[in-house]
Amino acid sequence: ILLCEDTRETGKLLNNFNIKKKLISCHDHNEEHMRSKVIEYLNEGLNIGLVTDQGTPIISDPGYKIVASVAKENYSIVSLPGATAFVPALTLSALAPQPFLFYGFLNSKRSKQLKELDTLKNYTFTMIFYESPKRLNTTLKNMLEIFGNRKIAIVRELTKKYEEVIRTDINEYLNNEFEIKGEIVLVIEGIKQNYQNLPIEEHVNLYLQDNMSLNEAMKKVAKERGVAKSIIYKEYHQNK
Repeated sequence: ILLCEDTRETGKLLNNFNIKKKLISCHDHNEEHMRSKVIEYLNEGLNIGLVTDQGTPIISDPGYKIVASVAKENYSIVSLPGATAFVPALTLSALAPQPFLFYGFLNSKRSKQLKELDTLKNYTFTMIFYESPKRLNTTLKNMLEIFGNRKIAIVRELTKKYEEVIRTDINEYLNNEFEIKGEIVLVIEGIKQNYQNLPIEEHVNLYLQDNMSLNEAMKKVAKERGVAKSIIYKEYHQNK
């Protein structure tokens, strides 16, 4: 049995190779319901495939809930990744390739999106987002408000006839009237933090917010400032 984001799309692929399988819709709106059904099929000894329309299943596509349920029941899971847009977008961006954060889609509501961006504003690594052409300008204006002006790469229609990469910064992009269509990946540089100008307490707290232990945070701060960990320990606790 094949679980399909869209049975019509998967049907085209199977017909091309003359493959006959039972196709069942499994998408964002019914995935919760399909979890128990999939376990029933597996208990009957059937093999289940999960297919999405483009890209790799689960990466900004349906499938996570199914896989989590199957893993909980200790059934074997095999992953064969398809083309995933954020990887070539990152390598084409000319921005630092690692470390990076793939975020996927931001919330489309302004208030919620601003809160999401606020949690990301101090990240030093390259960040990758998916966005629709209709919302791109709005999202970039929100990023400018929260992040300030940063280098970006807008990569559209990857691997297709009209593939295009625009390497610029947020201000320059918004000040020009670009006409963007198609599927978009937005790559943006992380903050260029001058840690030397941060008070030691703030510097340590920056990593505590990332769920580091106090010991790990102090060790990292000492390395970035080029001083002994004992100095960081002493000054941190004195300030506290």
